[in-house]
Amino acid sequence: MASAASLLLEQTAASVSSWEKRVATSPPKAAATFRTKLASSSTWLDHLVPATLRPYAYLARIDKPVGTWLVAWPQMWGIALAATPGRLPDLSLLWVLAWASFFARGAGCTINDILDRDFDAKVQRTKSRPIACGLLTPFEATLFLVIQLLLYIGALSLTNTFCLGVGIATLLLVFSYPLMKRLTYWPQAYLGMTMNCGVLLGWSAVKGSLTLADIFPLYSSGVFWTIIYDTIYAHQDKKDDVKAGVKSTALRFGESTKSWISGFGVASFTFFLLTGYTANLGWPYYAFLAASATQLVWQIWTLDISRPEECEKKFESNKYFGALVFFGILTGKLVQ
Repeated sequence: MASAASLLLEQTAASVSSWEKRVATSPPKAAATFRTKLASSSTWLDHLVPATLRPYAYLARIDKPVGTWLVAWPQMWGIALAATPGRLPDLSLLWVLAWASFFARGAGCTINDILDRDFDAKVQRTKSRPIACGLLTPFEATLFLVIQLLLYIGALSLTNTFCLGVGIATLLLVFSYPLMKRLTYWPQAYLGMTMNCGVLLGWSAVKGSLTLADIFPLYSSGVFWTIIYDTIYAHQDKKDDVKAGVKSTALRFGESTKSWISGFGVASFTFFLLTGYTANLGWPYYAFLAASATQLVWQIWTLDISRPEECEKKFESNKYFGALVFFGILTGKLVQ
């Protein structure tokens, strides 16, 4: 790990020293956009992160923590569900998997940007990403990816061997997800299966094994939830996606999006109810579930798919949805 880190730092220094050269040879519009991003000091990254590391921080989307929350919540759900009735979850496991979520999310963004760099350069929202505009090379991004994966594996190694094995196996889904948008209009379903492997990680971190009958309902709930929020997210880029040849459920559903995601909402809460029943969760779980259902109804009812800024707002609100479900499972276990 140390040698990889040293190599990364060398490559980073080289990339920063040649920013002007790289940006000058990048696609003109993308280069101008990235110059604006670096000069505007629009995020805390521009104030706190050294310039030498800033391109990597943007690559890992550290400035947009909502993605880490969406990776982390299923893991937290799994830990809470596996906890001993009447007792709080293991706080050390929550902490360890929080870091694992951070590194996994960064690695997922990195592999996505490596594989999608040509697509990203054609999309307004993504054309200023470090690889798409030429600020970082795919080789440098790959070195950064390796370090993130080592840190992810290192975090999971603090749990147990079974959980580590599950975590490594899920990387196959993480690596293949970016390819799905080239093959199917349902990449959001594949993302759902990928993101909610966190339920498996959380459960196995506590139990050291998997009992599918216990976790399948919660896993399925998360898959349908992910389809909802990522379909909303995909509506931000639907016009550019058509030009770039990228597929999504936003394009598949079109103007019928609200009807489709309402159906997925019903499916998600059916499995959430089944989760409570099979796990014998106490009444607080259902109270929090009602609150999360209200939050989801608000998302869908007020959603305007023609306004990208509105779609982004609704997408980001799902960090609160995940929190409501977590506290529902936690308190439901405490009163068992």
